[in-house]
Amino acid sequence: MTGRPLPTQLKVLRGNPGKRPLPKNEPQPLIAPNVPDPPPFISGYAADEWWSTGEELHRLGLLTKVDVQPLAAYCFAYAQWRMAAEALAKMQANDPVMNGLIIKTKYGDAAVNPLISIARKAAADMVRYATEFGLTPAARSRIAAGVGAEPARLSKFAGLLAG
Repeated sequence: MTGRPLPTQLKVLRGNPGKRPLPKNEPQPLIAPNVPDPPPFISGYAADEWWSTGEELHRLGLLTKVDVQPLAAYCFAYAQWRMAAEALAKMQANDPVMNGLIIKTKYGDAAVNPLISIARKAAADMVRYATEFGLTPAARSRIAAGVGAEPARLSKFAGLLAG
């Protein structure tokens, strides 16, 4: 995998497949004893997602005090996506021909419903933030072990291959 460096905690959960040395002096943000409260601007659907996702991230040791704002951004994007998707669903129910995909402008012209781009942008943001926390299926597939999992067994040839 190329690109940005992975957080050490994700490397540990994935089993460090590259076998590169893990940073020794990396700052270790404090993991609170409980899931931190969301920032005050996180409410409604965003707050629901905070408590749902935050509990699991906290259990995995992936939610520290400095991760509060990125998780808030994820939850905010989730709420925007859900509200736009629900508004589109209501429009679709009342528009069996175009399913709410096309709207009429104030000048009478047809235009793409702006809710589509809002939903797309929020979904893209949500997936981008989710990937940072290992919340997508692809990101999870790269995590080799969860909390409490047994260490990987070495084959009888592992010592020879290691050098």
